[in-house]
Amino acid sequence: MEDLRIGVIGLGLRTNLALAAHRPGKGSIVTALCDSDPVALKNQAGRFEAEFLTGDHHELLARRDLDAIVVNTPDDTHERIVIDCLRAGKAVYLEKPMAITVEGCDNILRAARETGTRLYLGHNMRHMGVVRLMRDIIRKGVIGEPKTVWVRHFVSYGGDYYFKDWHADRTRTTGLLLQKAAHDLDVIHWLAGGYTTRVNALGDLMLYGDLPRRAPGTPRPDGWLQEFDWPPTTRRDLHHVVDVEDVSVMNMRLDNGVIAAYQQCHFSPDYVRNYTVIGTEGRLENFGDGPGDTVKVWNTGPTGYRGDCDIAYKVPPAQGSHGGADAEIVAEFCRFVRDGGATDTSPVAARMSVAAGYMATMSLRDGGMPYDVPPLDPELAAYFDDGQG
Repeated sequence: MEDLRIGVIGLGLRTNLALAAHRPGKGSIVTALCDSDPVALKNQAGRFEAEFLTGDHHELLARRDLDAIVVNTPDDTHERIVIDCLRAGKAVYLEKPMAITVEGCDNILRAARETGTRLYLGHNMRHMGVVRLMRDIIRKGVIGEPKTVWVRHFVSYGGDYYFKDWHADRTRTTGLLLQKAAHDLDVIHWLAGGYTTRVNALGDLMLYGDLPRRAPGTPRPDGWLQEFDWPPTTRRDLHHVVDVEDVSVMNMRLDNGVIAAYQQCHFSPDYVRNYTVIGTEGRLENFGDGPGDTVKVWNTGPTGYRGDCDIAYKVPPAQGSHGGADAEIVAEFCRFVRDGGATDTSPVAARMSVAAGYMATMSLRDGGMPYDVPPLDPELAAYFDDGQG
């Protein structure tokens, strides 16, 4: 089997996805790199067998020898760059979120349908062991039919990824209920079996609003993702623009009647996601979200508080970043480029997670006013649900 030849646009924090795709002689090889930062381009080049380096993605797309493109650029560039890739006939792996507006997502979906070029979305949490375990428990009927889903996201030092970088600027992300929560909103939809139709949210910039910032053009400090301060109020060297909320609560009604909630807090000392899914015959909850952690199920009762459970499941072992999810999602992408067919990720689901997060952000900035989520064009939804032709 000849290796797929892959180009990568964007060599920032998600370069590990490109590394997962670089498997010379084993199915895929990264042969072209693009980044607008010449320093990043030079520093990353030695990690691949790239024959072509450029700062202009149009030059990369002009190469006829590339089968697919991995797009890892900042969120506000996704719409423009991905549409260029699709029109160039290159299959695309797009890191989440799809775009920073609902309209941007729909423009990407329309371009994919019009060109017939394959589009794949990088919602890697669908390949995380804890998420797949919870999905399997639900599908087996262990807790009955899901009726509500609650997610608590304790962000801790993870705030450094957002508030010391361009993510803190709402013109580039819309907000963290879209940028960061897109993962969890997608998981909520997957576990609950439906999409959000109505939202409301409250939140504020409670932690990072008054902490010391860097001057514009100042590079991020050395060790910015290796050294973390405690308590969080002692942090400094933030991005020069900080205007996205760091504490938020979001309520959702799904099209199948499920009621869901998502909460995000950056004051917390721990960095973990906690899911609770309650069904007609029990509930599940994860304790830790990595390999070796536990998902507990209570499905007998009624009782008072029980620290134990009726069934305990272990999250399976895995290696690599994001609990092994990055390697798994890249493998699925390469298979999809070659053969097409069904995938665990979904462009429609990716759009719906952005739409829910976008409208929740509008609600948050409108005093909690409820907002309806714009539906997706049924013809577009059918095209992607049918496997993109």
